[in-house]
Amino acid sequence: MKRILLIDGENLKGKIKAVFESQKENDLVWHNYDFKGLFNKVLEGLEIDEVCFYFARIKMHFQSIEKSKQLIEEQRLLKTHLENSGFKVVMAGSVRGNVDKNNTLVFKEKGVDVRIGVDMIVLACDKKFDSIVLGSSDSDLQPAIKEVVRRGVECIYLGFETRPNKGMTFTTSRTILIRNSEVINFKNKNV
Repeated sequence: MKRILLIDGENLKGKIKAVFESQKENDLVWHNYDFKGLFNKVLEGLEIDEVCFYFARIKMHFQSIEKSKQLIEEQRLLKTHLENSGFKVVMAGSVRGNVDKNNTLVFKEKGVDVRIGVDMIVLACDKKFDSIVLGSSDSDLQPAIKEVVRRGVECIYLGFETRPNKGMTFTTSRTILIRNSEVINFKNKNV
């Protein structure tokens, strides 16, 4: 069975960050985190042929130039770290700054879930993989999941023990949950 792991990078980072914050740990360095070790542990027994991370490209925003530069550099370091770990990184969509109704600058990611959904459908139609492991808790992907499963491709939801997405659990063929202890165990292992 040929299997691919598709990961919504920001979604994954948000879930991992929440685990560390719940443990009162704030010294997480993304470009040192052992993602490969985490996936090998959590998906033990499942052979994964390819791993693909999806991120939105961060754009410079005139109201926060220094913060934008910092975020762009952190993304560059993480992308290099992931590629050096053998993962494919797809830059899809963008992160844009907008001023909300309270006159606060808010950054929103757009386009990643659409790209993941399109890629899932293409992989199923082209019969490139028999199984897709989906590392995202974004409910917007449920229509794509239903179509992939309808086309005979297994779809496994990779979520987190803290607040798994129930809709994803019901829509996918199977669910694997990452435990908090597993997340913490692979912190900054590559330093």
